[in-house]
Amino acid sequence: MTVAEAIEPTTKYKRVLLKISGEALMGDQGYGLHPPTVQRIAEEVKSVHDLGVEICMVIGGGNIFRGLQGSAQGMERTTADYMGMLATVMNALAMQSALEQMGVFTRVISAIPMDQVCEPYIRRRAVRHLEKGRVCIFAAGTGNPYFTTDTAATLRANEMSCEAIFKGTKVDGVYDRDPMQHQDATRFDQVTYDEVLRRNLKVMDASAIALARDNNLPIIVFSLDEPGGFRGILAGQGTYTIVHG
Repeated sequence: MTVAEAIEPTTKYKRVLLKISGEALMGDQGYGLHPPTVQRIAEEVKSVHDLGVEICMVIGGGNIFRGLQGSAQGMERTTADYMGMLATVMNALAMQSALEQMGVFTRVISAIPMDQVCEPYIRRRAVRHLEKGRVCIFAAGTGNPYFTTDTAATLRANEMSCEAIFKGTKVDGVYDRDPMQHQDATRFDQVTYDEVLRRNLKVMDASAIALARDNNLPIIVFSLDEPGGFRGILAGQGTYTIVHG
């Protein structure tokens, strides 16, 4: 039996990108890394990896430093954005450590070269890592200021020929209003890229949505706080919103 045949009955996706925010790693402590939370997310990733699915990851850096906030406080924007990129490398290394303790081989691949701690981004090498069953964690955004990790995730997903972006959040999909503030907020089962942009639904920033739309790359928004949610959606279960054309 080939790998493809082994995957087919379980999930229709063979290669995906998981995008999570840096805030997802800090648990309830408000700042930095919360090791039990990192461990829990790593277990979710491992459960999907065990299905034979090839996984890329992009993790934000907002739990350590956010470029926009630094800029708002008077810091020069380019410098602030580079600091935010370095924060994503720290998060990527933490996730790598958690995954490798579980026996999952990973590679941290940075858009900003720092050879002592991770690999530089070379597309063909990254694709080969995926083909060998390694989880690729892309760090340092696109390597350019003024671009968010949402845009970096969409860019890498397209470059790696991923079949979907899975965006793990604190809520179980896309709502017409913030469900944390409005009890009558309505969840969408599916929504188009254009409607996300027109209604400013805060799935990802506009550049990321436009890039996904132009390449017909679906975005699946689900709750990262629901145990087994990532694996469940790949098996056709659970609650989520799919953004597509």
